[in-house]
Amino acid sequence: MSVSPFETAFLRKVADRSAVVGVIGLGYVGLPLALSTAEAGFKTLGFDVDRAKMDMIRAGRSYILHIPGDRLQKAVAGGLFSATDDFRRAAEADALIICVPTPLNRHREPDLSFVTGTLDSLLPHLKAGQLLSLESTTYPGTTAEEIRPPLEKRGFEIGTDFFLVYSPEREDPGNPEFETRTIPKVLGGDTQACARVGLALYREVIGRMVQVSSTRAAELVKLLENIYRAVNIGLVNELKMLTDRMGLDVFEIISAAATKPFGFTPFYPGPGLGGHCIPIDPFYLTWKARAYGVHTRFIELAGEINQSMPHWVVEKLAQALNDRGRPLKGSRVLILGLAYKKDVADMRESPSVEIMKLLLARGAELSYSDPHIPVFPSLRRGRFDLASVPLTPETLKATEAALLLTNHAAFDYRLIADYAPLIVDTRGVFPQAANVVRA
Repeated sequence: MSVSPFETAFLRKVADRSAVVGVIGLGYVGLPLALSTAEAGFKTLGFDVDRAKMDMIRAGRSYILHIPGDRLQKAVAGGLFSATDDFRRAAEADALIICVPTPLNRHREPDLSFVTGTLDSLLPHLKAGQLLSLESTTYPGTTAEEIRPPLEKRGFEIGTDFFLVYSPEREDPGNPEFETRTIPKVLGGDTQACARVGLALYREVIGRMVQVSSTRAAELVKLLENIYRAVNIGLVNELKMLTDRMGLDVFEIISAAATKPFGFTPFYPGPGLGGHCIPIDPFYLTWKARAYGVHTRFIELAGEINQSMPHWVVEKLAQALNDRGRPLKGSRVLILGLAYKKDVADMRESPSVEIMKLLLARGAELSYSDPHIPVFPSLRRGRFDLASVPLTPETLKATEAALLLTNHAAFDYRLIADYAPLIVDTRGVFPQAANVVRA
């Protein structure tokens, strides 16, 4: 096995903790990763174009709910973590890890502009001997087809004087049982030398690494993980609509099925899919599959079901109001929860926003309560110039319906049950009662 001098030098820097790690994109994936590399003893540079984030990091203030400020303060005060928007400083790093968004465009096709834009910003400052790792979720072939060619055009020989890997993020914001360091991490290298270099660094930060044969394999692993969830959520969302017609409680059915100790994993229905992964990732694979002449019907059907849920919820609300002699138009509806999942402040792809748009179009008067989102974000405000209202007997009695979309632990569910005239529950939180309708 031939080992280049650049590989030897990189491994030495990892071993003696002199390697500098750069993390590009300090969001829900990048910030915890950057803190983890700093806490492992590596000087870490965080890169982001959002200057508000830079200011908060320099002040030791966390802008992500589940990351405590004292953890950030310790890393900054210890001199192991700093943040910058100056991409020229990429030359200071031995390893660069890209953690930027990969959304869909308006045609629901992959949008790699954040990845390619980041690479364009980095290219003038890259040097021999560096490791570049892509963590952003994407379709199989992205690393080899979009990242490697510009590096080679720059004059690097991949696997000899420059190292390229794909290692997908695995974050579950708001889940206290897992953190970056404790979640097993998949990695595929563009060459075996690339894999050796990537594993050497990540093993110092992550408890368990799982190597696969290539970057393309690692890219598909990430898509499979999220498509598995999307398909199973689509199944129980469809089952929810069926059990509603049958007069059965889908949450009771799922809970009972979950007592089987083998062969069954419970998934739960909701008002639609949200977050940066599950609503988006299936379409990355269906788009790529078309290049191979494959129509991924099963995946696309699950996507159609999940995308239809906001409309179903709105119709259930309208029906519940109509049964009580109220039209949806002009009714005061209190939205409980804007975030896409419980106990986070993340609104990316949140079904709450889509449901609010549908309700507004039907003439409803809207307000919302979310303890983690005090003001509707300005970039997405549009027609929703709103701030979170406190949950009190007065605010609840002043509505025609409370629509539970995000089951935050901070909500006082007993208070809601006692004072809301009508509760439309999309999360199965409230027991059956005269003022509760499941949706």
